[in-house]
Amino acid sequence: GAMSVDSITDLDDNQSRLLEALQLSLPAEAQSKKEKARDKKLSLNPIYRQVPRLVDSCCQHLEKHGLQTVGIFRVGSSKKRVRQLREEFDRGIDVVLEEEHSIHDVAALLKEFLRDMPDPLLTRELYTPFINTLLLEPDEQLSTLQLLIYLLPPCNCDTLHRLLQFLSTVAGHAEDTTDKDGQEITGNKMTSLNLATIFGPNLLHKQKSTDKEFSVQSSARAEESTAIIAVVQKMIENYEALFMVSPDLQNEVLISLLETDPDVVDYLLRRK
Repeated sequence: GAMSVDSITDLDDNQSRLLEALQLSLPAEAQSKKEKARDKKLSLNPIYRQVPRLVDSCCQHLEKHGLQTVGIFRVGSSKKRVRQLREEFDRGIDVVLEEEHSIHDVAALLKEFLRDMPDPLLTRELYTPFINTLLLEPDEQLSTLQLLIYLLPPCNCDTLHRLLQFLSTVAGHAEDTTDKDGQEITGNKMTSLNLATIFGPNLLHKQKSTDKEFSVQSSARAEESTAIIAVVQKMIENYEALFMVSPDLQNEVLISLLETDPDVVDYLLRRK
């Protein structure tokens, strides 16, 4: 049957080989053959989870301490503290986010990191294909989004999975609930739509926009923004299905690799 993954590290060897093989489609043309081989083997390593430490640390901290925080990602933070945290991560310091670290500072740090990536997480190259999924029938949208995710570089794919997993968890705590003793637990109010509105423009865009461009939005830009939000919302709400590999696709990948890159298949089969 199909398989679902929460991280590369959760896969057994056979599953990881198939899933990771899906991510070999975008080698840099300028790389030497030796570098390509090394990078391919690295991307096939099930214990090498290519998620930036800052992203994983922020997600873990917010999952542990911030799921009940009302307006998480919308409440202001201390720019000074966020800058200090970011500089520590940038210097390679082993930053440990503790309970005393402000939820809003950590949330702002995660947003800033994604916003300031030189190339957005979903890549400029795939901007138009991601947006055009909205033109498809609903049952085709998910399968097309899944194929586009397979085209992302391994690091982007792993990071996207971690982020969507986290955002889905946040959205799952948006509404007020009642505990076993009848006490009301306040929701964080951050629905998938609210989260997509905040994160969408940072994950998917053609070019960075200046403050001036944002202050005078054209109708075309407004429509573009609405489309971005819709795509990211669908990804948050369906993240588990997006990272499910069907048996048919598993077979297609292996057959294709046998024809196009037998060295990779040989490497996979010898990794037992």
